[in-house]
Amino acid sequence: MTSPIIDAHHHFWDPDRGDYDWISGPFQPIRRIFGPEDLAPSIAEFGIAGTVLVQTWHSLDESWDYLAIADRTPFVAGVVAWVDLTDPNVDQTLAALRASVAGKWLVGIRHLLHLEADADWLLRSDVRRGLSAVAEAGLVYDLVGNTTHLPAMLRTVTDFPTLRFVLDHIAKPDIKGAVREPWTTLMRGFSPHRNHVWCKLSGMITEADWENWSPDDLRPYVLEALDIFGPDRCMFGTDWPVCLVAGSYAQVIGALRSCLTELNETQRNQIFGRSAIEAYNLPDFRNDHTSK
Repeated sequence: MTSPIIDAHHHFWDPDRGDYDWISGPFQPIRRIFGPEDLAPSIAEFGIAGTVLVQTWHSLDESWDYLAIADRTPFVAGVVAWVDLTDPNVDQTLAALRASVAGKWLVGIRHLLHLEADADWLLRSDVRRGLSAVAEAGLVYDLVGNTTHLPAMLRTVTDFPTLRFVLDHIAKPDIKGAVREPWTTLMRGFSPHRNHVWCKLSGMITEADWENWSPDDLRPYVLEALDIFGPDRCMFGTDWPVCLVAGSYAQVIGALRSCLTELNETQRNQIFGRSAIEAYNLPDFRNDHTSK
């Protein structure tokens, strides 16, 4: 049986319908609408069996929109949405999302840590109450940030051993500058927690030199992540369409495959599909999610 390929991280957006001020300057080429019809050709070309659609801004409206998109898009197998973790009624918001017609596609929650002035935002008492609600709902929490946020992330995964976490974009190391520390030392702090923490091998080419990167630039960081988490806790994601400022969908896939040549087929299949299915518990995927 062919192992399914899951793109565990991509987005859709309309720059005129959200807070997308960052899509300017060097990101201007991707300041346009991106929807399912734009991604569909790559899904077909590379035999992607399913995807995880991930939030792009702090908007409950986007969360509802994403669930509706998942319900009508055959290849979207799950949604990582946003809710206000600081809201005392966040448990009710999560319950409403899950109880909706398209609620089965809600698999995780994310908050853009880099937009918070406080690098320790995750450690706030109201945020931690929200994380408890996410755990109670049986959902994943995606950690997105950079090296600055790793200490708070490590404290959080330590304090919430029953909550599944996915670390996005290998915590955005400075690949362009070939900077390894303190990223490496901090990342190794996840080793004792790999039973409930996964790592996305995603978002790397946009942290490299957009014009001159090669897979060799990514390889040391990928190998470090593999050493820390193991292939069974690492997953593939393209970060499309953000990746397009530095390379194509095909180049992202090719680069990761190049970094994984020393792994066996079972390990590569785990990274390119099984890990996402297991971490996010993608609904109906083991049966026939394409018939939705």
